[in-house]
Amino acid sequence: MEASAMPPDRIAAFEAYRERMHRRIFEKNHLGIKRFFHLDETAYHDGALDRRTKELLGLVASMVLRCNECIDYHLINCVRLGISDEELDDAMNIALVVGGSIVIPHLRHAVETVDLLRSRENPTE
Repeated sequence: MEASAMPPDRIAAFEAYRERMHRRIFEKNHLGIKRFFHLDETAYHDGALDRRTKELLGLVASMVLRCNECIDYHLINCVRLGISDEELDDAMNIALVVGGSIVIPHLRHAVETVDLLRSRENPTE
């Protein structure tokens, strides 16, 4: 299926769900949960490795761990950071090599997600 034929609402639905559930989680005001979320967020800030590299590492780890929600999250960030399809393909290749054939369904999911994200950038294509 071509990117233009795919419904773009899967990404919007994911983003809305994630935002809604994060609000719900933070309503609990649990110190340990808040600390973990803060740790997770700050881990991707620029440091010895820049944020682009860290997001690509997160993408690879998410694919190997087979978490489609995490894959979507990192791909959204990668696209926002201007990471090219060629760079994404290289990272996804590493995930496939490290994780093996069990990663293939998540590779399909990732490629579809990139297509959906790119169709947002160029809605007429």
